[in-house]
Amino acid sequence: MDRITTIAAFVRTVELGSQAAASEDLGLSRAMIGRHIQQLEDRLGVRLLNRTTRKQSLTEAGLSFFEKCASILEQLSEAERVASELQAEPRGTLRVNGPMSFGNTQLASALAAYCEKHPRVRIELVLNDRQVDLVEEGYDVAVRIARLTDSSLIARRIAPVRLALCAAPAYLRRHGIPKVPADLARHNCLLYSYAAPPLDWTLIDRAGVETTVRVGGTLSANNGDALVAAAVGGLGIVRQPTFIIGDALRDGRLVEILTEYSLAPTSAYAVYPHARNLSPKVRSFVDFLVEHFRGTPPWDIGLDSVVERQPDTGSASR
Repeated sequence: MDRITTIAAFVRTVELGSQAAASEDLGLSRAMIGRHIQQLEDRLGVRLLNRTTRKQSLTEAGLSFFEKCASILEQLSEAERVASELQAEPRGTLRVNGPMSFGNTQLASALAAYCEKHPRVRIELVLNDRQVDLVEEGYDVAVRIARLTDSSLIARRIAPVRLALCAAPAYLRRHGIPKVPADLARHNCLLYSYAAPPLDWTLIDRAGVETTVRVGGTLSANNGDALVAAAVGGLGIVRQPTFIIGDALRDGRLVEILTEYSLAPTSAYAVYPHARNLSPKVRSFVDFLVEHFRGTPPWDIGLDSVVERQPDTGSASR
């Protein structure tokens, strides 16, 4: 028999004064209440109740056992109440993982708005560019910039993410401007080491035809900000999302190239381990991110109006 039910049968019999009353309260037959108490006494090897046809009374051992058991059941009820409340309102610690660049430029500011809306949630944010194991490392939710493959995780799309090829005007003046994808093979391309595969860049023309170019260069890094800084310094051509390179495009430090082509589209996703009985803190956070980034992503606002800037010299790839 279930030990909690057995203890409840004993405690309610004592509190209500009879097995009949406990039977009605717990929804068990009177005979079942009796068997629970008998089993409890047999397991403990001690009589807990003195019973006659007219009344019952606790033995000395029964009184001590009753006080402990009543306290246990009260704590259990309190634990169930707390757990139920946690399911009713977002609260508690929310462990969030995200990529470094997106976390710094977009996610951190969004968290401020979320925390203001849900002050009982404490967020623990960890940023890195490797793909973490949410279950093994104990994260509630992660933000990923990727073309997701089949996964046991649940994913909700937050926003589209556009990739662009860019270089500094000074670099393009020295080395020429690529006109077709094959020209990239002759340029110094800055590689993101977590891309898969990092050496193959695929471009899509306006007819939807894909061209994959094997590229190489003098720098690879596991962080997009480092690659963009190197590109701004004139080292080479970089392929990065507009949420990283947007400001450099707006102020002219970088120039977008091969604009007649597009790169394979990707998206930002919120991923989490389970959909069943999803906690309010996770559900509210994911819903917030979807709403916060609805429409044109903030990092792309104004980019369409940026006039393509080309250097005065080196107008063709050498």
